[in-house]
Amino acid sequence: MVNYLAIDASTEACSAALMFNGQLYQQFELCPQSHSLVLLPMVDKLLTQAGCQLTDLDGLVFGQGPGSFTGVRIGIGVAQGLAFAADLPVVGVSTLQAMAQVAYQQHQQTEVIAAIDARMSEVYLGYFRLDANGIMAPIVEEAVLPPEQVRHYLTERDLLADDTKPYGVGTGWDAYQEKLAGLTVNQTSPEVLYPHAEAMLTIAEADFDNGNAVSAELAQPVYVRDTVSWKKLPGRE
Repeated sequence: MVNYLAIDASTEACSAALMFNGQLYQQFELCPQSHSLVLLPMVDKLLTQAGCQLTDLDGLVFGQGPGSFTGVRIGIGVAQGLAFAADLPVVGVSTLQAMAQVAYQQHQQTEVIAAIDARMSEVYLGYFRLDANGIMAPIVEEAVLPPEQVRHYLTERDLLADDTKPYGVGTGWDAYQEKLAGLTVNQTSPEVLYPHAEAMLTIAEADFDNGNAVSAELAQPVYVRDTVSWKKLPGRE
């Protein structure tokens, strides 16, 4: 029996989940700009509930992005610190894929478009489909693009068939309602707006089983967008 901890701070939400001796413990909180204050207490609470220590675990999972630049960095920094302290291997999981996995686990959706509001009039976009192992697998490379280009981007890749409409998750659908209208089967605000660490546990298990975990110092963010927001400030071009 394997025991894993997952943490995520890549969006407005902060979450942690612990699988220990077959029992799941989890915490989730919407806390914009407070991730650095919330994440470690969440982890402490889960360990206390499970009656274990970090050194009792087999690995650590972290949300690698895309999402908030600050949030992604906080999550990875905490993950590295915990993993170094307990000598644990780590696996990074896509924020977009985690939301798609929640859509499957909670709403039985097997074809999902994930769109996060990336600010600067863009969305982080991913398209996922259920595979034979019960994992929402990526069908195309994750991208960041203006919402008015999403339909063309997906149509070019033969992903918007007339007879099948995918399910939408993420904050992008509310942020750009008019520009993204008609792309998904759910036309109201998505029930899944944020990633959950519990879903990251499910996705990461195969990576641990297949030997794809890495040491803490190799944990890397996935920003998708190359141009970070501070470069847009006057004098920072």
